[in-house]
Amino acid sequence: MFELAPLKLPEHLDHLVDFCIAMDDQIRERRHPRDRPRRVLPPLPLVPRHTTASGNLETVKTDVPAIEPMQIGKTGISEAERAHRRERGLCFYCAGADHFRLQCPQRPRGSRGESGKSGQKTVNTQVIGSLYASFVDDEKKKTRILLPISLTWEGVHLESEAFLDSGASGNFMDRCFAANHLLPLVLKERPLMVEAIDGKPLSCPHITHDTIDVCMTTGVLHRETIRFQVIDSPSCPVVLGFPWLTEHNPVIDWAQRDIMCWGPSCQSKCLGRVNVIGSLNIATAPPLSTEVPECYMALKEVFSKTRTEVLPPHRPYDCAIELLPGTMPPRGHVYPLSQRENDIMEEYIRENLERGFIRRSSSPAGAGFFFVSKKEGDLRPCIDYRGLNRITIRNAYPIPLITELFDRLKGARIYTKLDLRGAYNLVRVKKGHEWKTAFNTRSGHYEYLVMPFGLCNAPAVFQDLINDTLRDFLQTFVIVYLDDILIYSPDKETHHAHVRQVLKRLLRAGLYCKLEKCLFDIETVHFLGYIITPEGFQMDPKKLSAILDWPLPQGLKAIQRFLGFTNYYRRFIKKFSALVAPLTAMTKKGVVNQKWTPQASQAFEALKQAFTTAPVLRHPDPALPFQVEVDASELGLGAVLSQREAPDKPLHPCGFYSRKLSPAERNYDIGNRELLAVIAALTEWRYLLEGSRDPIVIITDHKNLTYIGDAKRLNARQARWSLFLSSFNFVLTYRPGSRNIKADALSRQYESYEHNIQ
Repeated sequence: MFELAPLKLPEHLDHLVDFCIAMDDQIRERRHPRDRPRRVLPPLPLVPRHTTASGNLETVKTDVPAIEPMQIGKTGISEAERAHRRERGLCFYCAGADHFRLQCPQRPRGSRGESGKSGQKTVNTQVIGSLYASFVDDEKKKTRILLPISLTWEGVHLESEAFLDSGASGNFMDRCFAANHLLPLVLKERPLMVEAIDGKPLSCPHITHDTIDVCMTTGVLHRETIRFQVIDSPSCPVVLGFPWLTEHNPVIDWAQRDIMCWGPSCQSKCLGRVNVIGSLNIATAPPLSTEVPECYMALKEVFSKTRTEVLPPHRPYDCAIELLPGTMPPRGHVYPLSQRENDIMEEYIRENLERGFIRRSSSPAGAGFFFVSKKEGDLRPCIDYRGLNRITIRNAYPIPLITELFDRLKGARIYTKLDLRGAYNLVRVKKGHEWKTAFNTRSGHYEYLVMPFGLCNAPAVFQDLINDTLRDFLQTFVIVYLDDILIYSPDKETHHAHVRQVLKRLLRAGLYCKLEKCLFDIETVHFLGYIITPEGFQMDPKKLSAILDWPLPQGLKAIQRFLGFTNYYRRFIKKFSALVAPLTAMTKKGVVNQKWTPQASQAFEALKQAFTTAPVLRHPDPALPFQVEVDASELGLGAVLSQREAPDKPLHPCGFYSRKLSPAERNYDIGNRELLAVIAALTEWRYLLEGSRDPIVIITDHKNLTYIGDAKRLNARQARWSLFLSSFNFVLTYRPGSRNIKADALSRQYESYEHNIQ
């Protein structure tokens, strides 16, 4: 602190009065620095006086220079000197090189800043909050919020972490970090002071450089252009401060030290322009359903319906399309479209060009573009990739045994089931493979940058993405089987924590859930064809309905058909001949009109029960090839799923399927009914068959069914079926109806006959 006055006081009263007035002025300046312009008063010199002959006081001249009155707006240095110091970043008060005037140690304290009535600007000072405390406090390092980020500039891509520091007054980057990665810097117009939050000076107390503008990506979808101020911060190379937190206003889980979702301004600014055909953009999108449980409401963004419309970055699980040696994707023809279809196609092309999902192409390949009708009456654009799929090397991903999965459920008492929204658009096509996805339209030739629907390897690639996202949860409290996710826990409190971890992980990876198909905090769940409870698991009765609901045979042919079906599996049923004897007796000549006996009814029910339990029905093994036998009659569909443990072993059934045809389906011709049976069977066992490593052998008694793979023009229904079939690896095999006994019996169990048993 500088002195207010010399220690020796004036001897004369008049001198003392002048001295006190001057000292009082300085005290007032200290107490009220904001109320008046700055006055800097040096210690008062003692000026001797004497009385003249006339009685007036006269000042005696001394060697002490007179003090010039303070002039507002003046600094006491010439304009040339001022320019010289500004150019070299020197202090305007003492010409020092390591500080600015506001922090000058020789400058009198307590004087006003330069922004008051004088109209001069204050020196901008940047403050670092908890950053510098963390240099020496290892415990604080454990409590940091470190956000994974990607930085991109001038073709360079860098993965790092940013420290979220609400005490920092800006965004900072370490000088050595920038230099090591050759990030260009820009000289500031005027250096800035930087100090710790407690006001202590730093080793390098001024900022002289900024980085160039860089693209920063946080998570998968959040992108922005940002510029960092360069400081010495080896402990935290990248710091995002209070202005960044204020701008983006993220929702932070402080316990987990993670960002759960972004503020409203990010939805249109940082998350991109997100809108879908025929719907509102994200700013006016309807609010999410309130069915999200309260304990998960902070993560409701993971149930968004519009977040899948932003071009994702390239990642390790990009969709590669590897072709068989010596093959080339065919160039298809342009499908004729109606005026309505053409208008929707033009809108689809325009929207996806704007989003960056597609681009114009000069590829030699080209698939056909057409539409299929959805149940709601809308049109869905489809690409005819049948030719490309035939020459694509299949990407077979491993599927775990269901029984092994369920072994992990021991001790679990509460479950949550999540259904993922189709997120193919969140997977990029591998660089250099985009040309293979090219498609033809009237308006031009285009190719995809994101993974389109219809590629045979799309399910496998998407499964890799999900597995990689939840990999560290898979052995503890999560089961992932294709696109189904089951979370299990021993108690509710633990379960809520598990679900939040999964939802946050999905959100960070840019994966979203269908809220309308999710089930939360339940004690009984249907999963992969089984009913899971705290007591164990059992096969879903719906999967056994084809057998358990088999109606009482209503005629001789119906009895014979049921017996033919059961006879095929006789080797798996103990004492089969004795069990089936009452029914066999009813088929003998001369006793057709005999009434049902209690023994016949008992045999009929016993046989149905035998087919729904071991050793007849077995758990499927994804490591073994599957065989599907299908048949369609005039009234129903039937199918049997089987596997063979070894080439010399008999086929074991893994599932039975049967249902009635709807009135509209009964009008299909025989070819379309048989194809419908294939679609129904694959839909029923999709969780087992999609992604099968070995080709699925589909047996049908209709020779012409293979046309679906080569037809030049498909109707809307066939096109929809063709798109569905492209997800499976299968071969069609013909078998005469006389040998297709099992599927035939299941499809005809609904038929009525003239000869009824009373």
